[in-house]
Amino acid sequence: MTYKSIRPGKEWLDTNGNPIQAHGFSVFYNETEGLWYWYGENKEDTRKGGTVWTKGVRYYTSKNLYNWEDHGLLIQPAEDLSEPLHPTYCIDRPHIIYCEKTKKYVCWIKVMAGEISQFMVVLTADAFGGPYTYVHRFYNPLKMYTGDFFLHVDDETKKAYIWFDRPHFQMICATLTDDYCSVSDEYSVHYDGRKPPFTREAPVYFERKGKKYLFTSGTTGYYPNKSDVCIFDDYHGKYRSLGDPCIGDKSNTTFNSQITCVINLPGTDHYIALADRWMPQWYIPRMSKMIISGMEKHFADYKPDTSPKEITSVPGKLQKHSENTCNSRYVWLPIEWEGEKPLIRWRNEWRIEDL
Repeated sequence: MTYKSIRPGKEWLDTNGNPIQAHGFSVFYNETEGLWYWYGENKEDTRKGGTVWTKGVRYYTSKNLYNWEDHGLLIQPAEDLSEPLHPTYCIDRPHIIYCEKTKKYVCWIKVMAGEISQFMVVLTADAFGGPYTYVHRFYNPLKMYTGDFFLHVDDETKKAYIWFDRPHFQMICATLTDDYCSVSDEYSVHYDGRKPPFTREAPVYFERKGKKYLFTSGTTGYYPNKSDVCIFDDYHGKYRSLGDPCIGDKSNTTFNSQITCVINLPGTDHYIALADRWMPQWYIPRMSKMIISGMEKHFADYKPDTSPKEITSVPGKLQKHSENTCNSRYVWLPIEWEGEKPLIRWRNEWRIEDL
């Protein structure tokens, strides 16, 4: 199968004819090689009622963003149930950044193992393709539970930052240590005091014309919801909401998806929002209001647990999963601009050459 366009929400096959399995993903451009890299959660063995959630981290490369070559597993799954990267545990949203000081690639992965075990795994490698070795098997930044997160390295200062939701009531931005493997004591709190479904998760950072932006999602499990985009000048400064970026989205579900990454086409002012459509089999528009209302009632008396957290082990037994995310699709849409505000409009099919 050879593609000449992007078709949001449709099945996307790699150059071998297999569905692309890289969810909760990141995409970046390697200027030296002239290649795009796409890496994320490998869901090929995930099934409803099964014990596999994510089987390692898979990656692909492309010259044109249309056709992707499978390079196999970037990070291998563990075989021992005592290891946090065993496929039965919820391994989500891997992010990899490069540290010039240590000459290491640094990978952070969110892990959930049971209802109370929520933490980060941190690994490093000498090359992007690995092998990756543990720095932290069990890590709770700032002694907090950590939900969806994003990593970014500032081009000028080379300082690195992490955003993560502190389930289910805050968004944290923290400065990383010089080796990018831990957090420093410098952090700030944003979107404070909200409750699900309105607390923010799934942060996605990007920059344009000197301004900093953060896309975030509401909190409704695997049901999609309305996105928010904020703008700010300082990582730890005041974040100003610009509202929902999606134009004409009557379902209020970010076009039935959750944004996971934004890319800038090299040498242009063109940006693309990349998202997962976790449950394409659900008819979401009719359910959106019902889900929001139900979660408001469920979390009406929610009291955040702010006590220090420190996880040192996983349950050591197989976990059963009720969701089937192996058939998740991808929604890639160009970003338009209204002044400083990014806008996303639905397109059934589009070409990069026409931007």
